[in-house]
Amino acid sequence: MDGIGLGEHFFKYFDIFVANTQELREEVFRIRYQVYCQELGYEPVENFPDFMEKDSYDNRSIHCILQHKSTGIYAGCVRLVLSNTNDIDHRFPFESICHNHTFDFENISRTNVAEISRLAVISQFRKRSGEQNTPSGLIVFENRSKEEIREQRRRSSVIALGLYLAATSLGMDLGLSHAVTLMEPRLARHLRMSGLIARPIGTVVDFHGKRGPYTLERQEVLNGFSENTEIYCLFKKIQATIKDNICYQFCSA
Repeated sequence: MDGIGLGEHFFKYFDIFVANTQELREEVFRIRYQVYCQELGYEPVENFPDFMEKDSYDNRSIHCILQHKSTGIYAGCVRLVLSNTNDIDHRFPFESICHNHTFDFENISRTNVAEISRLAVISQFRKRSGEQNTPSGLIVFENRSKEEIREQRRRSSVIALGLYLAATSLGMDLGLSHAVTLMEPRLARHLRMSGLIARPIGTVVDFHGKRGPYTLERQEVLNGFSENTEIYCLFKKIQATIKDNICYQFCSA
């Protein structure tokens, strides 16, 4: 990285925004259509004649979108699904898939929880062998010399990491205590190695491949950052970037 930190490296190539306009939200939905319907076949294309993949949780979500600076291409997205203010017992998306999860909703109010979901990265930013068939991918987004290969591999999931950090930042800015998410165990391992601790809260299920439910607890995440200053610096840069354009004016589902 020629002495460039992870934060500087990330923002050298990408911008990240809260999708707080109709235009940006439609870009998010188009990314999801491209990834989940066209590229991976997770959802039937005929269900989305407007070429935008949407569901009932989007109205109570805050969306983030990633843009590649040099091309202007919108490369990835993620959403943070908030509790339903009209029905605080309304379930989060992962609960319809992981019926035996162990998250303690009895003692942790749903109003203090959000779900990180619908992370998607378009195919041209999912370059590594064997990783084109996952929505997150482990990303090689620029050519590297042989001397940089080892460092590139260590940071290869920087896009997925950046999107998870953006969603985590949103949750913290909203004062939430926990986030839940459904993801591949290998992505959870990568996040943990990077300093973003996601703790399993149930068994792995077969849902478009192996996925498991995880939780990110506010204090545990902050403690993990204290042990990895590089990831913390990236988090703070992302947090500062998106904090100025958070839009809380969303409709409850």
